[in-house]
Amino acid sequence: MNEKNQERDIYVAIADPTRRKLLRLLADVEELPLNELTVHFEMGRTAVSKHLAILKEAGLVISRKVGRETRYRLNAGPLREIEDWVSFYRRFWSERISLLNQILEEE
Repeated sequence: MNEKNQERDIYVAIADPTRRKLLRLLADVEELPLNELTVHFEMGRTAVSKHLAILKEAGLVISRKVGRETRYRLNAGPLREIEDWVSFYRRFWSERISLLNQILEEE
């Protein structure tokens, strides 16, 4: 399958600390233009724009044109996949720790 036709993996999209910071910034507001997002980073608009494009491909960011600027907002829905994955392992380790506590109490 052509890579351009595939949605980007959510885990790959959030693997980068810059993209996680972008998501955090967008979580605090309704939407922000590129220039207001760029001031939070020590990189140019083009680099920030590339990170936003990756987040957009993963469905984590939605953009819209307002005049000559592009405004971005968070689409947190796809993060449910990560929440589900983490909660599975939270239960897994919780069960293991409970079992270990039982064994230790028996001794």
